Amino acid sequence: MRHRGLPALLALAIASALLGSGTAHSAPVGVSPPGANDWSCVPSPEHPRPVVLVHGTFENMAKNWSLLSPQIKQAGYCVFALDYGNNATGPVENSAQELASFVDEVLAATGASQVDLVGHSQGGMMPRQYLKSLGGAAKTGELIGIVPSNYGTTTPLVAPAGVVCEACTQQMQGSPFLADLNAGDDTPDGPDYTVVTTRYDQVVTPYTNAFLHDGPAGDLTHITVQDACPNDLAEHDQSPNDPVVVQWVLHALDREGPANPGFQPNCLL
Repeated sequence: MRHRGLPALLALAIASALLGSGTAHSAPVGVSPPGANDWSCVPSPEHPRPVVLVHGTFENMAKNWSLLSPQIKQAGYCVFALDYGNNATGPVENSAQELASFVDEVLAATGASQVDLVGHSQGGMMPRQYLKSLGGAAKTGELIGIVPSNYGTTTPLVAPAGVVCEACTQQMQGSPFLADLNAGDDTPDGPDYTVVTTRYDQVVTPYTNAFLHDGPAGDLTHITVQDACPNDLAEHDQSPNDPVVVQWVLHALDREGPANPGFQPNCLL
């Protein structure tokens, strides 16, 4: 993606925001991405926490994680992914309940005491409802958000004709849902938090709305891709497939605590 011209990338980003729901079904719902949902997987001592992948609005697990899932698996992790909320269009509170049930299934199957959560867009924000209100903080080692909608967006999320998207309204900047989610401490104690975003995000706008506000430096790291790789043109929809973003995710998973802000990814991949 970084070899495209900037105008073409911005056009693609806008098209993804407005029309992404029309392509979300290019991968059938219920089909796991490569490397995910091997329910016989036993976590290794080196990677004791299974990784749960949480897709974004208008997405499903197969479409959202087709490139990142096998790379996390190859790095030695047990990887799991779920479809939720009718392509993540339903109420975020209900989706968080689905995530809670899924995490419990993963913990029961693997014998692990905690998971790490990696989410894209709404999938990076929705788990915070699970952490804050559903007991998820005790069951989560790290939350890694890729362009998460933590403080909403000023760009309307447009659903296709005939689709009701309550989550779209909830993700608008200043919505009552986000006001409640972010009230008090927006990083509940327990997990570490890593946020990876890009200056070229045309869906979560401004891009700084991805950032969290309350975590101490030892528990929270904010990453803007272009700070380390100025020529990287990653945008919102394709950010989970961007090689630099992938490096940040693998780095964050591989260490105790959130990502080290001094980590230098290879910008030339």
